[in-house]
Amino acid sequence: MSNIFSFSVGKKLIMSLMGLFLIAFLVVHLGINLTLIFCDTTDNFNIAANFMGTNIVVKVMEITLFGGFFLHIIYGLILSIQNMIARPVNYKVANNSQTSFFSKYMFHTAVIIGIFLVLHLFDFYIKAKFLHGAESVIINGEEMHDLGALVIERFQILWVDIVYIVALLGLAFHLHHGFQSAFQTIGLNHPVYTPIVKGLGLAYTILVPLGFILIPVIIYIQHS
Repeated sequence: MSNIFSFSVGKKLIMSLMGLFLIAFLVVHLGINLTLIFCDTTDNFNIAANFMGTNIVVKVMEITLFGGFFLHIIYGLILSIQNMIARPVNYKVANNSQTSFFSKYMFHTAVIIGIFLVLHLFDFYIKAKFLHGAESVIINGEEMHDLGALVIERFQILWVDIVYIVALLGLAFHLHHGFQSAFQTIGLNHPVYTPIVKGLGLAYTILVPLGFILIPVIIYIQHS
């Protein structure tokens, strides 16, 4: 029996599972980031960031997360190339459904998100932790990187905010199709459940990117 992962459906399954994992991660990431605008100090943000950077369980999950990003991107590229090869000539009659519209640009939004992630990880992970891009701070007797101050400093720069917002709009666009598609791929496609998934997907697509967008906007306004 041929390996399931050599087929398109196998690649879609892996990409969907990784996508769902990343969707869950974004909620956690947003919750931590929101402390920068709802708390008087950056202590809670720094404590959470330090915990995630030092806890062994979280470190293992972090490796899994990076692996998830990698697999999601690789399989997305493979599927896009396979689709282009299988359908070299555009259909004479285009499918104008909303799903078709959003799925049509999944590759383009993925490229935007991928470029942003490289820049984001370099600025707030590699540069901050390994190239001394962040100052140290003592919280509850423990020394840690003041990543909260670094984020606030970056979000006071207008062009950084614009790039961040554009990337998040691309993420929202990507999630709109990806959320529902992931659940369909794992088999949750039912007349009763599908409308619920669509509703949750729409809410997630609006609220999560909007939450991320509000952070640089509010910080920039507060420090202007």
